[in-house]
Amino acid sequence: MILFIYDKTFDGLLSCVFFAYEQKKFPDLILSDSEQKPLFVDEQYHVITEKEKSLRVWKALEKKLSKIARNMMLSVWLSELPEAEMLLFRYIRKNIAHPQGIEMNFGDDDVLRIKDIAQKVGNDARKLIQFVRFQETADGIYFAPVTPRYNVLSLIIPHFKSRYAGQPWIIYDTNRNIGLYYDTHSVSEVSFSQKDLSELKLGKLSDEKLSEEEALFQKMWREYFKSITIKERINLKLQRQHMPQRYWKYLTEMQ
Repeated sequence: MILFIYDKTFDGLLSCVFFAYEQKKFPDLILSDSEQKPLFVDEQYHVITEKEKSLRVWKALEKKLSKIARNMMLSVWLSELPEAEMLLFRYIRKNIAHPQGIEMNFGDDDVLRIKDIAQKVGNDARKLIQFVRFQETADGIYFAPVTPRYNVLSLIIPHFKSRYAGQPWIIYDTNRNIGLYYDTHSVSEVSFSQKDLSELKLGKLSDEKLSEEEALFQKMWREYFKSITIKERINLKLQRQHMPQRYWKYLTEMQ
């Protein structure tokens, strides 16, 4: 077995591709330093990420693949699935080997799997856009905790930068303990302590962290939702179908 160790970045993965062709060593497994290694490894290589080399691989793929196919590759990377590295490595290698690329070869298992994962990641991002709920904090920042299945924050940021361009906000992924802060000019990464994270996972900020208006609006919205609800017509199965239950803790009316 040939094992590649890399830094768990997309540029690092592309550097692995360059290294493989340069050294004529093709991996059976690609892992990061922190991941569990198999017991029996014949050859092991630590691949250093080099931006210039990763860019050369990407430019080669631009000649073979459409923008849609390249975006699907990035979506597979954002899935963070254990199979992602080797799936992408095989996909890249097949496209390099084929004169016109293989993105339309749906008889290939890797092509189908790339398409399937990319679709799931895209659906996760679209649902997140629908169900994000901001809460105005006491310091005037609009805050939204989320728990996406995949690492999709980078996919939804363009929508929120356009939709809420004039107000500062944070969208925070509590699964990965990382968020993106928009100060009305630029976006930067933020993270919280484990103590704060345990509260954020509940989906609702404590009253002392909310602005007075936010606390009032949430109370009014819950009362309104309760008043218009017809108990005899409640259909939880249909409700879960259109509004997955994992988002409920972030919806004021469901708390």
